[in-house]
Amino acid sequence: MFQRKIKQPAESTRVVVIGAGSVGATCAYAMLVQGIASEIVLIDVNKKKCQGEVLDLEHGISFSPQAKVWAGSYKDCKDADVVVITAGIKQKTGQSRLDLVQTNSKIVGDIVRKVTKYTKQAVILMVTNPLDVMTYVALKESKLPDNQVFGTGTTLDSSRFRYLLAKKMDIAPDSIGAYLLGEHGDSSVPIYSHANVMGEELKISKRDIRRAYQGARKAAYDVICKKGSTFYAIALAVARINRAILYDENHVFPVSVYLTGEQGIKDVCLSLPAIVGRTGIKKVLDIKLSASEKKELQKSAKIIKKTINSIK
Repeated sequence: MFQRKIKQPAESTRVVVIGAGSVGATCAYAMLVQGIASEIVLIDVNKKKCQGEVLDLEHGISFSPQAKVWAGSYKDCKDADVVVITAGIKQKTGQSRLDLVQTNSKIVGDIVRKVTKYTKQAVILMVTNPLDVMTYVALKESKLPDNQVFGTGTTLDSSRFRYLLAKKMDIAPDSIGAYLLGEHGDSSVPIYSHANVMGEELKISKRDIRRAYQGARKAAYDVICKKGSTFYAIALAVARINRAILYDENHVFPVSVYLTGEQGIKDVCLSLPAIVGRTGIKKVLDIKLSASEKKELQKSAKIIKKTINSIK
């Protein structure tokens, strides 16, 4: 594994967010409110909007943990601990995430080349959709170690799944152990074999569990149809993952990682449970899946790989 000096949380920590649209600006807001990093930099091709977002954030600093926020340039990546990439065209009503691939692959490729001109040390966290394909593009363009580039993956999908299960069971979502793996998208795989509450099976019907999965699977489409885009929940997920990185928490998330044979899958990025810490991905967990779950995961990988091949 790639090794580098570990900073302590008390030291200055910098997160650069590339893309000051709804997702990027809300990511910066979530990290500011939670005191995740001491320095937050926003970068966007629309410099005027970027400056406006920064001003709005700065005006609220007296109500949040102290941090320095500014509209920067790629040179600011030089001292970054984490670079979060949210830039790209967003999903519209009726579009799948994979429909965005041609345009966003060019945008992400260009961004990564600019980032790595100034740093080879920062962890790169991909948020742009189609998430798994863009994570693969970012990894290959960056030429960084596999552990240093990864995507938010099904962290949000899994949160949606837990929320819907918890609502049905009338318990807190963080009391439920349940997640989705595979694509951050339509071919995500519900891992029913591991769903539990403190080790016990979920006390609801299989039909209700399947409904929760279907609800989680189409959640983004519902939000986009009603308000145009999703950004609050993904921003909270990004903030949580950044906290795990900067504080070296060794927290396990279902994130999009480069696979080299895990679950019989290789040369593709998709979500499996992984330990996240200061150097990025420390370990991909080798979890036991049912035969049907493994088959569905491999099917999801083929869909992602087919899309990757369309832009190679």
